[in-house]
Amino acid sequence: MLDYKLLEALSAIVDQGGFDRGAQQLNLTQSAVSQRIKLLEARLGQPVVVRTPRLLPTPLGQRLLNHAQQVRLLEHDLLDRIPALGEGAQRLRLAINADSLATWWAPTLGDFCHRRGVLLDLVVDDQEVALRRMRDGEVAGCICATARPVQGARARALGTMRYRVMASPGFAERHFAEGVSQQALERAPAILYGPEDRLHQRYLDLHGFKEPFPHHLCPSSEGVLHMTLAGIGYAMIPECQGSDGLSRGELVDLDPQRPLDVPLYWHFWRHGGELLDALTAHLLSAGDHWLRAPEATPATSA
Repeated sequence: MLDYKLLEALSAIVDQGGFDRGAQQLNLTQSAVSQRIKLLEARLGQPVVVRTPRLLPTPLGQRLLNHAQQVRLLEHDLLDRIPALGEGAQRLRLAINADSLATWWAPTLGDFCHRRGVLLDLVVDDQEVALRRMRDGEVAGCICATARPVQGARARALGTMRYRVMASPGFAERHFAEGVSQQALERAPAILYGPEDRLHQRYLDLHGFKEPFPHHLCPSSEGVLHMTLAGIGYAMIPECQGSDGLSRGELVDLDPQRPLDVPLYWHFWRHGGELLDALTAHLLSAGDHWLRAPEATPATSA
């Protein structure tokens, strides 16, 4: 049987990034925490952390951390029903895409975190990486554009995020005075979130454009917006994020007839406990203020 005090020590040093801070979190000495990790490794016959160049869990250590996270979720259900067992905030580790984090996520989750006393541990990743983290058990839930859940999880449609191709008025006048064309796309610098920005390529595909084009790379949703406002380039921006700029005349929609809609799905562990179920219900009821209604697709699980 697993000794959960040892797993608690492992979680603390990984979460805090070191033995000193992990010990402080547990109100233990560094020596005591180090002894617990040594005991855990001795019982398993394998290392659970790599100490250099920085502290990281081994594959076995990660599996133990995933298990400990699921146990904490289930224990939280008991604390709600049997207060005498103890109290404490529950930490949820979730993966989310940058555009959701920059727009609808925070205002949607504020009330839920306050009422439930939840602490969030957010990992910002694109959808493919988020699903891999879900499959490996690193996160209890994720937001992505894929409907099919990984094994042991459920998926619910949240809605769609609409994107529009935007630029500052000055940039639009310099590069797109005659509208969006092959020549303009070949010369106008775009702003991409990263080298694998498939959304921007989807837009170019609408114009049959396959040639190389000049582009900036900015791995920040807010940074992409600010660079667009500054006239550095044009970009695919969530409608809800760029609406204020459009209404104030700080941004223009270069191609109003060709928005792109990206469906968003919430993936969560099937046996994640009441807290994850409550979060799911909250997302489904509150997300429609920011997201367009989802298409009629059945809920899925695996």
